[in-house]
Amino acid sequence: QVQLVESGGGLVQAGGSLRLSCAASGRAFKVYTMGWFRQAPGKERKFVAYITSSGISTYYADSVKDRFTISRDNAKNTVYLQMNSLKPEDTAVYYCNTYPPTADYWGQGTQVTVSA
Repeated sequence: QVQLVESGGGLVQAGGSLRLSCAASGRAFKVYTMGWFRQAPGKERKFVAYITSSGISTYYADSVKDRFTISRDNAKNTVYLQMNSLKPEDTAVYYCNTYPPTADYWGQGTQVTVSA
């Protein structure tokens, strides 16, 4: 069982940056491919990025490619999402989970709001 706690969200102007963190409990964290997902108001939750257990491989949704960077520190049981050049359309609640996601692992998420 893994528990995930997201943090680092906030209000930022368009063009700004934020770094999200996802702290995981449980020894099994390092074996999982981990992902970030987001859900905008009134819309379904969507995939943002994932990183393999070793951290060697990453993959991004087209909408965030070249602006967002996913990384992880297995010693700290933490996965990160560096978000640069933020746009108003990036406004959403951001969640981390395994990839593919595990239904029981969704946390509360962290709100990111980008003003124009």
